[in-house]
Amino acid sequence: MASREDGGKIRYEEIHSLLDLFSKNTFKTKDTQGNSRLKVIHRKCLDLFAKDYKYATIDNSGGELCGHYPAKLVLLEYEVDDATRSTKVGSLYDLGWMHDLFTKARLARCRSRFVVPVMLYEGKHICRSATLASGAEVYGRSGLDFLFSGGESIRPEDGMVSNGMSRDQTVYVPNGNSEWQLVDSIRMQDIRLLKALNIGTIVDLMVENKKVKFGMQVTSSEKVDKEHRYADFTLISVPYPGCEFFKDYRDNDYVAEGLVFEWNQGYVDADLQVPQSLIEKSRCLGIDWDRYRSWDLIKLTQNYLRLMLYCLHHGDSGLLVHCISGWDRTPLLTSLLRMSLWADGKMHKSLSALEMLYLTIAYDWHLFGHNLQDRLGKGEEIFFFCFNFLKHIAGDEFSIDRVKGETNRPKRSDSEPQFDDTVLIGVEDGSSPARRHRDSSGSMSSISSMSSCVLDGTTVPFVVGDDSPFPGERHPNGNVPIMMQPIAQRAVLGSAASSACSSPMAVPSKKPTPVEAGSKSGSSIGSWQMVTESGSIRGFTTSRDSPVLVGSESSGSSGPGSSPPEPKEASMRKMRLEEVRCIFLAHYSAVVGMRNGPEYGGGLSGFMGQLASKVGFRARSNIV
Repeated sequence: MASREDGGKIRYEEIHSLLDLFSKNTFKTKDTQGNSRLKVIHRKCLDLFAKDYKYATIDNSGGELCGHYPAKLVLLEYEVDDATRSTKVGSLYDLGWMHDLFTKARLARCRSRFVVPVMLYEGKHICRSATLASGAEVYGRSGLDFLFSGGESIRPEDGMVSNGMSRDQTVYVPNGNSEWQLVDSIRMQDIRLLKALNIGTIVDLMVENKKVKFGMQVTSSEKVDKEHRYADFTLISVPYPGCEFFKDYRDNDYVAEGLVFEWNQGYVDADLQVPQSLIEKSRCLGIDWDRYRSWDLIKLTQNYLRLMLYCLHHGDSGLLVHCISGWDRTPLLTSLLRMSLWADGKMHKSLSALEMLYLTIAYDWHLFGHNLQDRLGKGEEIFFFCFNFLKHIAGDEFSIDRVKGETNRPKRSDSEPQFDDTVLIGVEDGSSPARRHRDSSGSMSSISSMSSCVLDGTTVPFVVGDDSPFPGERHPNGNVPIMMQPIAQRAVLGSAASSACSSPMAVPSKKPTPVEAGSKSGSSIGSWQMVTESGSIRGFTTSRDSPVLVGSESSGSSGPGSSPPEPKEASMRKMRLEEVRCIFLAHYSAVVGMRNGPEYGGGLSGFMGQLASKVGFRARSNIV
């Protein structure tokens, strides 16, 4: 593993190792002390934060604050660069006071998953948590705390003095006649924490007003608080399907287009609630909120993300995002926010795509308790959806600058090809399967130092070093596993597409073409076969039949002497997000695998399975 001296540099095999651990073990804070792998993950996350931020940490090493939060809770203070990193400045936080706030507010939230800041945008915190705990949970957990703490209880009159941190003292004052005196006191602590972090907007992703199990209300939420304790905050209810819905996504062969949640189910009683004043101000987004129940999963996620970006930029305070427990839908939206703002150059400015992928998987998902092992066992692929969804927000219209009204929306050409949830991986025996094209002399030339993603007809190149994720690892047949080859030896295609797209995809075949048969170098990449939308491979076809070609001449070429068309220049945002997605798809397929049905299923999962088998590497199939 890389040492701390390398500045937190991440290598490809570390993504593989992280996914392997994540898919087999659910994080528990108490396990950190005796697990060297977890310690390395924590250390690397801190190193990656340190590249761009001055931060402080709150100790949670034994799980005293929360048993499924990171052992070190990171409090980002301000951005730093090479010139200011070494400057000695005292912490902006009174860490003892913050620890006390966390301790007293923890009981207000379900499973003690209290409000904690995870990102910093222009001095404003983006926080995550679970929803409000029910009265029964508050009394139950406070009773246990009372027993194990030697009789110490929470005092609502505790002061709020700190190192000059500005706070609004006009918080809710408990009603002395309330039937739930302890609930009043605990929720007041939660409000104090929100005020201390300068949180002004609360985004609630629950599809229920209160979660009910076995006829008993097990959670509450700010939007239905009878005492209106959270009236000082902007409350936004944007109901979003729970992780169970992502089994439908998996069963639909990882195609989210056209997949609409069934809003008429009995337990769904939360409506979309966006303050009218916010609707008026955000008309520039062009969103008709009355139609939210007709949106498919893609449109729903896109519009919610754009709304949060708008609130984050135009508000003068921070943002809290939560679902029920805060470990499925919450990491989905917070991870997308982090990657979107990073792609815009507004956050984690010095991190590479590989480093960003590591940070968000480790910190946003794994260390905050997402149970990937359980979700995979049930087929609830919300984690995979998060990263595959990046292709749907790669356009500049999802940029924070677009929300700010600083850029013009790029026009899309109707002639640009689209692909539906497709990954194309070039493989070649004996040489690097690089992208190839015909030069003016008609000979095949290789671009071996580049790997590329193609999104909506735009070539997105990214230079990769010689650092192989799995050096020397080969299967008995001598082939390097397709998903274990260095990124520089793969060409991965991905794009945002409509569900109506049925364009066939070209995949490499070992059968030589006439051009290859006549090649003396023997370094050709093979012929092409057609993979239909269902994932089946049609008969042999020439490269000319492929709608987009990686590795041969363009379908628009008029002859050997013609030059390839110049690729359309992609925005930095699109390049960054597509690079993250490419790296994720490669490693996820190798470590976790993708299956749908008894024998490869169709579409994306079938395509990847068939292609992996053709080269001697069959993707793991623990998704059932």
